[in-house]
Order: sequence, then structure tokens, then C-alpha cells
Amino acid sequence: MAFDFESLNLTEIIRLQNQLSALLARRFEKTLALAFSDVTGSTAYFARFGNEAGRRLQQRHVDLIVKSLEGSSGRIVDTVGDGVFLCFPQVEMAVEVLSGFQTLRLQENSHLPPEHHMTTRIGIHWGTVLTDGVIVTGDPVNLCAKFAATGQPTEIRITKPAFLELTVQRRLRCQPIGPVKVAGANEPMEMFAFSWADPVRFPIAVVIAETGEQIPLPPQPIITFGRLREMNGTQANDIVLTHKDSSRAQQISRWHFEVRRAPEGLILRSVSTQHTEVNGKSICKGEETPISAGTVVRLSDVLTLRFVSGTLDQASEEGAVTTIS
Repeated sequence: MAFDFESLNLTEIIRLQNQLSALLARRFEKTLALAFSDVTGSTAYFARFGNEAGRRLQQRHVDLIVKSLEGSSGRIVDTVGDGVFLCFPQVEMAVEVLSGFQTLRLQENSHLPPEHHMTTRIGIHWGTVLTDGVIVTGDPVNLCAKFAATGQPTEIRITKPAFLELTVQRRLRCQPIGPVKVAGANEPMEMFAFSWADPVRFPIAVVIAETGEQIPLPPQPIITFGRLREMNGTQANDIVLTHKDSSRAQQISRWHFEVRRAPEGLILRSVSTQHTEVNGKSICKGEETPISAGTVVRLSDVLTLRFVSGTLDQASEEGAVTTIS
């Protein structure tokens, strides 16, 4: 039916606008979990390996996300370059699916040379948008895209509104990040880093009994532990092991052991002839052994390390570490 808008007076137009706004909200307004996943380092990858390899990297990203979405109510809304925009009915589902994606990514990387490993950063937000079941639009979408870009490689970052939608169990796996300035936001945003890996198979920190240190494990594939702090002006170890007694500290090797992130969990490998003991069993140089939350590592009867899950505040509550005097 034709409608003669030109015949409407000002009051009638304003009333019609109000009716249309109410109809728009009733039919198309919905609160959703929004997520952006972005391949990090893709520009350098294209430059090094060429357009064809770069495009294959982008497709691997999309294919793994599609596989992760199987059996869920989440969906891909759009893809742009090396980024994927998704939406979910609940934040819990978004976290579950995208944690699964990160695990699949690790598994695929384990079959590839390091230079072809894919790393991603993900942002999850909870907000009210307009959607017709296909298109998803609104300020929360723009904010989520910009917020996701602040993340570190391999990280899943969550906004405060999304954090508040999580169960207590999942909130305990979130590390607060200081307010971060995000383009387009009026004020710095509160953020959380979600520990997506299995907290038992992938501990997030190590507690050193003798020094009282609680050190988060960095996210890179291989983490090195040793006495040496730097060599030729560059960092020698990811985690530097010290002791208040300098003579005893010398019993720790400059490079003592390394921890590798494998799809099935963390693997410790001794790289020193000095004594290394894992859960009461001595291991030789070059020998590997799996570790998990609760694993205790003793080095040269000098340091005692315990790998822990949960937040760093919880680490000290997971059990006391026996100190070697």
C-alpha cells in the first residue's frame, strides 16, 4: 500500500518515527556475544612467502573456525582479509568455541614448520545490536573489532560486559588487564585475558619456593629457564632462575631446561648436565617428560619450582612447595 509521506505534518512524522523505532527494536534488536579473530603477523607472512601462501594462511584460519563452530549456535557473520567476525547467543558459547579453535590451531601448528605456524588474537564482547539473522550491525560491533586489535598473539581478550556473563568457574580463568585505551571508546576499557588452554595440561604460572616468586608463563611455543639473564645484549632466558646465595646460584645452569607447548600439554626437556628432578624422578640432559598443574621440579638441590593453574593469586593456595634448605 502506497503511503503519502508528503501529506504528513510534523507531529505525524515524529509519531511515525517513534512507531518505526519501536518496531525496529522489537523485531531486530538483540543482545549477542560478538567476537573477532585476527591472524597476527600476516603482513610479514605475505611479504616473506608471497600472495598464494598468505591466502592459504587466511583460509586455514577460516576453515579451523568453521570446524570449531560445528554443533554450536554460533556463526560467522563476515570475513575481511585475515579477520573473522562471529556472533553467538551467549558469551559462554563464544568462549567454548573459540577456546576449541585455539586448541585446533595448536594441533595444526604441531605438524608445520615454525615459520608457518599461525597465531591469532581474539576479542569477545557482549552488546546489543541490530540483526535480521544475517547482517549484524551497531556500535558494539565497531567497538569489538577495535578492542580485539589490542590483544597479544594467542590471546583471548574479554570485555567487562562479556566477563560478567561468564560462570564463576570461567571467571576464575580470567586475568584482569589494566584499563586500555581503545579507538572510538570514550574512556579506557576494562579487559580480561581468558586462559583458554586446559588449566591442568597447560599451567599458567610457576611458583619458586626459595624466592617466593610467582611468574606467569609467557605464551610462546618454547619457554627457556636458566641462570643467565642476557647474552650479547639480548635476553638469554624467558624465565631467569636466581637464588639469594650467589654460590648456590652457580649450581643452576645458564640454560637449565625448556618447556614446549605441545597439543597434548606442556613438555619439559632438560638441556643441562646439572641435576634436574621432575616429581621425584631425575631426568638426564636431552630427556623429555610431560608436566601439568601441580608438577614439582627441583634443580641441583637449589631451587624448587611448582607449576600451577588458575590465577596467580590462587597459585599460592594450590599447595605449599617443599623448600630444600
